[in-house]
Amino acid sequence: MDAQATPAPERRSRGRPRKTADERDDGNRRQALLRAAARLFRQKGFAATSTRDIAAAVGMRSGSPFYHFENKEALLAAVMEEGMQRALRHQRERMDAAVAAAPGPLSASECLRVLVRGHFDNLLGPESDHIPVMLYEWRWLAPQPKRVVSELMAEYEAVWVPVLQALRREGALRGDTALARLLIFGALNWTAQWYDPEGPTTLDGLTEAALQLFVKDME
Repeated sequence: MDAQATPAPERRSRGRPRKTADERDDGNRRQALLRAAARLFRQKGFAATSTRDIAAAVGMRSGSPFYHFENKEALLAAVMEEGMQRALRHQRERMDAAVAAAPGPLSASECLRVLVRGHFDNLLGPESDHIPVMLYEWRWLAPQPKRVVSELMAEYEAVWVPVLQALRREGALRGDTALARLLIFGALNWTAQWYDPEGPTTLDGLTEAALQLFVKDME
C-alpha cells in the first residue's frame, strides 16, 4: 500500500487572533478621532466644537465619527477616559523606572519628585490635550462616564497619598495631607493655563520650582 504524506496540521497561534486590516484601520481611526477631539476640545471648548470640526481634522466625512461614538458627549467621555488610562500607565512606568535605577529604596521626597515630574508630562507633554480637557470640560459629562473617570482619577491620586503621609511624618510637609494633596493638584493643574513649552522653563525646572513650594528640605 502506497503511503502518502499527510500534511501537518496548521499550528494555531497562541493568544488573541490577529486583527484584520479593517479592524486595525478602525482602531487607528478611533485613535485619530480621540486625538483630534482632545486637541479641539482644549483649543475651542467642548460646546464650540462640532463633530463636523472633528471629522474634518482627521479627513473624514461629517457623519463618520458616529460609526465609532454614539454622539459628541460619548466622544468627550472617551477622551477623558483615554487620558486617565494613559496617565495611569505613565505614572506606573515612571515610578517603576525610578525604582529600578535607584541604588537603594527611594525616599519620600524622591518619590514626590517622580510623581510631580510625571504629572507635568501627563499635563503638559506631547499629545497631552486629554487631561486639560478632563479638568476644564468636566461639567459636560453624563453621570455614568463621570463615575468611570472619577474612579480612574482616584486610582491616580491614591499613589500620592502614602508619599505625602511619609513627608508629613518626616516634617517636610506641614498640615493635613488630604488638604495638601488637593492644594498640590490644584497648583500643578493650573500650569495648563499658563505654561509655555517655548518659554525659558523646562518641565524639569518647573518640577524643581514646584517641589520647593510644596515641601521643605528637598534633596
